[in-house]
Amino acid sequence: MRRHNLSLVLREVLDSPVPVSRSELAAATGLTRATVSSLVEVLLAADLLGELAPVTPQGAGRPAVPLVPARGTVAAIGMVLNVDYLGVRAMDLSGDVLVDHIERDDFRGSDPEAVMGRAGQMLQRVVDHLQGNTRLAGAGLALPGLVAKTSRTLRLAPNLGWREVDLNRFLEQPPFAGLRVAVGNEANLAARAEIRARGEDAPNFVYVNGEVGVGGAMVQGGEVFVGPRGGAGEIGHVCIEPDGPACHCGSTGCLEQYAGMDAILDAAGLPRGTPPHALAARALADDTRVQAAVERAGWALGIALANTFNMVAVNRVVLAGSFAAIAELVQPATEAQLQRRVMLSPWVPPRIDVAVAGENAAMTGAALAAFDDVVADPAAWGAAATPA
Repeated sequence: MRRHNLSLVLREVLDSPVPVSRSELAAATGLTRATVSSLVEVLLAADLLGELAPVTPQGAGRPAVPLVPARGTVAAIGMVLNVDYLGVRAMDLSGDVLVDHIERDDFRGSDPEAVMGRAGQMLQRVVDHLQGNTRLAGAGLALPGLVAKTSRTLRLAPNLGWREVDLNRFLEQPPFAGLRVAVGNEANLAARAEIRARGEDAPNFVYVNGEVGVGGAMVQGGEVFVGPRGGAGEIGHVCIEPDGPACHCGSTGCLEQYAGMDAILDAAGLPRGTPPHALAARALADDTRVQAAVERAGWALGIALANTFNMVAVNRVVLAGSFAAIAELVQPATEAQLQRRVMLSPWVPPRIDVAVAGENAAMTGAALAAFDDVVADPAAWGAAATPA
């Protein structure tokens, strides 16, 4: 019971958008004020929480001491292995980014051993930059493909060209050895960061992340739904046209063949790797070919989302990645398809939002996943922490 209550109090402070007092924690958790005070002392001693200066109440009563996540004392590593970059981020419990390192490259058809070796070198450099008194909770690794739910196996990453990659053989070697590494789908982990950034604003939405391909995640009740075996939310491989272009996944006419950045740039006649903001500038400058490519992407996205909305009765989408940069351009065509095809649209109008979690949200989400063990059992973790 004490373990559960410690976790409950810590999670409440971590998830709160503002500092909270002990009395507010008692009201939110249903625990007594004395129990909360005792639990808070344990979390303070473990350097998982911090205190701010006391706040004098407007009326009668004792000053309240606001509680916040500890800064700089505990860190987690968020890693992303994407088609066109590797990223490693160290983040503390408060959400502050302590170290960030990104390397751009083309990893299509790459060798997993070589890429994981390079990721390990980046990880080591980031860890070496952490302060000596910072404890390391673990790491999360985000991958652009299907990740088995019960093992650290990448089943398929079409745009990387990887299939059935057992990541344990890499993660059990230095510098990963001895570090708890959670592995997950990139879009699912990015959606975790979006959930944290939005708080209670959006408990149910479809998260669509535009990159070279298109990633997606289902958020229900404030949690990412991955399905019993993983793989839920793969909107990038929803079929738009059965006889459409061949996809790297082995199917044809998938959404990302119309709305992935490679597909948009090809249709626009621009070089692959052109930044989304440059694409948007060309469209706004009345480049008709670029406008047609963006409109086609919005059309395909609207069809895929309408199918999803009808299936799960969600009416909200959050556009992230490259889609966030061109959201205003794709929105008209996307909305037209949603209005036409979503059965509930006359009563519950579809809503298109832009992500608020910031750049490289999957790195943040991967770090949040690495903090899960800390939140689940704060006292036990404190005794077994890994010095950076």
